[in-house]
Amino acid sequence: MEEFKVSGQNLKKKLKEIIREGNVRRIILRNPEGRQLLDMPLSAGLVGAALLPFWAAVGAIAALATDYTIAVERDPGTSITKP
Repeated sequence: MEEFKVSGQNLKKKLKEIIREGNVRRIILRNPEGRQLLDMPLSAGLVGAALLPFWAAVGAIAALATDYTIAVERDPGTSITKP
């Protein structure tokens, strides 16, 4: 499991970057106190309209303008490729 620390203003940008990598199984979002705010399992075919509720939740959380930790669980055996 990887973890990234991001500010509220960069939260959506970092999540989009992580999802575009394509080898993400699950994303967990925590506040600075370590409380889990969002736990979203992702499948390889999850795109477009299926992500609308996810982005709505992220937008509401990011509006709080604080620091967050993004925990990313990746599919085993896949490498990270950047476009």
